[in-house]
Amino acid sequence: MRHAETIREFVVAEFLPDVSTGELEMDLDLLESGIVDSLGLLKVIAWLEERYGVLAENEDLTPERFRSVASIAEFLEQANRGPSEAE
Repeated sequence: MRHAETIREFVVAEFLPDVSTGELEMDLDLLESGIVDSLGLLKVIAWLEERYGVLAENEDLTPERFRSVASIAEFLEQANRGPSEAE
């Protein structure tokens, strides 16, 4: 998960400005905890598209893929591998 730290920094900057980056656990459920809501999910997706050039398909846009920093990083890794490498 080479992008996990960058994702964590983004989440803290956008949604938890009073928390240090190291305090945000990689597996914390961002949705259940209320840190990220539906509008926040759109912000995360837009950031991933802008920063990494990831174009998410509708079937990829499930809450499970964006629940935590770790799951977002895994989504990004899969998107970067492409369909033939993911299998």
